[in-house]
Amino acid sequence: MNRHLILFATSCFLLSAALQPAAAVTLVPEGNRHTSQPGVPAASAKRTREMNTTYEAKYQKIYNLLKSDSNLRSRIASVARTYGIDPVHIVGALIGEHTYNVDAYDRLQTYYVKAISYVKQGLSFDYQGETIGEFVKRPQFSTCAQFKDSLRLWTCREDIWEQDFRGQTVGGKMFPDNRFSAVFFQPFYAGQSFGLGQLSPLIALQMTDMVNRYSGLPKLDADHAANVYKTIMDPDLTLPYMAAALKHSIDVYRRVADFDISGNPGITATLYNTGGADSRAHTLAAVNAARLVSGEEPQLPEENYYGWLVNDKIDQLRALF
Repeated sequence: MNRHLILFATSCFLLSAALQPAAAVTLVPEGNRHTSQPGVPAASAKRTREMNTTYEAKYQKIYNLLKSDSNLRSRIASVARTYGIDPVHIVGALIGEHTYNVDAYDRLQTYYVKAISYVKQGLSFDYQGETIGEFVKRPQFSTCAQFKDSLRLWTCREDIWEQDFRGQTVGGKMFPDNRFSAVFFQPFYAGQSFGLGQLSPLIALQMTDMVNRYSGLPKLDADHAANVYKTIMDPDLTLPYMAAALKHSIDVYRRVADFDISGNPGITATLYNTGGADSRAHTLAAVNAARLVSGEEPQLPEENYYGWLVNDKIDQLRALF
């Protein structure tokens, strides 16, 4: 869509909103908008072949872990209550991650063992010897200092990375054409996420204030990488971070795009998979502002391949609780 048209439509939409009572939030109905599953990325198919398994086998493995471990289900239900979301949103994210991205461990205890091992390693978040703490002191990040909450602070820093550093040479140093999280927050190999919830360290840093507020857990610090890794590896600690990320997606879609996605776990799972809930909500709001001007019906949020599976299996997942 033409960028100027979107900006004009958005302006019209905002003016209209200022002159009229606030529009009612639209409840996104249950189920999939796509009649068949959208394509699964080639990288996911490659990983699954290399592990000599299938998506169905991986789905059954994570589903059986959830079904057989009543303590895990109890923890999920408890965390979901704390964050005011349906536990099936957490389960959907777990199902999607372990079906398409990684294979689940057979026992929850394995995740605890892995968490402890990370504490013992001398990890740091850096790129070519420049730690993340040093990097974000560069003058380009000065505008982010206005943000005191972790979500807006780290989102601002991620935006500055995309705008001023990604794929560019700055101060004589060449930076990769890659995501902020891949360059600075994955010391082992790019594309890496961890633990039961397959969270990236950057998402954990963004959500740490909300988790501190709701769950009382200590705030994370990017200068203490081992502690960040332990948090996202430990099932007891990672579940609140999963819930925070899911809650944020629900909240931002309601606030920005006027959609209530709380009744469609396939949509929240999609956003958990893709990330960028804020920018996606703003994009959808702009698209629908343009559609409003042209008299079209609003476009509903749509699930990707990952969210499609969650909605397709929803009866089985809800039965866990």
